[in-house]
Amino acid sequence: MEKNTNVIAVFDKTGSNVLMCRRRKDPFKGLLNLVGGKIEPGEDAMAAAYRELEEETGITRADIRLIHMMDFTYHLQSLKMEVYYGFLEKEITVHGEENELFWIDRQQDYADEKVFAGYGNLGHIMALIEKYEKQ
Repeated sequence: MEKNTNVIAVFDKTGSNVLMCRRRKDPFKGLLNLVGGKIEPGEDAMAAAYRELEEETGITRADIRLIHMMDFTYHLQSLKMEVYYGFLEKEITVHGEENELFWIDRQQDYADEKVFAGYGNLGHIMALIEKYEKQ
């Protein structure tokens, strides 16, 4: 049975900062990651992205418009990960209980596996977002 998850790159209103969480559990315990979570069986994928975003950060559908950018399929793990991004419409205070949340300057080496989760995938995701923004 395939597991479906999502990750969401949330940028502040200016686009200068991205929201990160410090993972409190494995995989990638202690590393920085984008927010996201599981898609429930039968749940609409976009609805799941907005649900997870609100559960983990307090950001609602009224605060941001998400764009479904791409998916990663890990056949050996029976895992599909959907990737979304969006820019806040206004400044808001984020809050979450599952992981520590904070904003970091967007200009980072997201491929640094000592700092960021995802085996370098965050570097790929962030580079593509930057590319799409310029189009």
